[in-house]
Amino acid sequence: MAGLLKLMAEDAADLDIIAAAVQDALVRVGDISVDKRARRFALMMNRFRWETAGETGPYERVRAALAFESVLSVKSRKIRTDAPDALAALLAVQFVPDEEPPGGIVSIVLAGGGEIEIAVECLDATLLDFGETWRTPRRPDHEQP
Repeated sequence: MAGLLKLMAEDAADLDIIAAAVQDALVRVGDISVDKRARRFALMMNRFRWETAGETGPYERVRAALAFESVLSVKSRKIRTDAPDALAALLAVQFVPDEEPPGGIVSIVLAGGGEIEIAVECLDATLLDFGETWRTPRRPDHEQP
């Protein structure tokens, strides 16, 4: 289990690093959760390990959790909450700060037009890999239609 990631983000530059690590992760709709009392948003994913992938492989995925703390509200568009087994590829994670920092909006963009907007009091994100990695036959290709 060498090389598992544990990353934290407290500003947009930190979140850019996490965003690069989670690009092309596969997310099951049922693995997205909001805990209003704890003010936490979390999603579980099968993360493509870009940090170990060469041009020709071998390629790996690993189970990972991405969590945001100090959550004020969560809105989603084009996500089938009635289909917990539906899969989506994670395309981007971005942070737009409020005019009055440190708060802002975290935007998670999924393939197929799905989007999650998380209003946060301050940016406090954690990405944590866990479990064994496994081989996957393909490297995500952004050049194909």
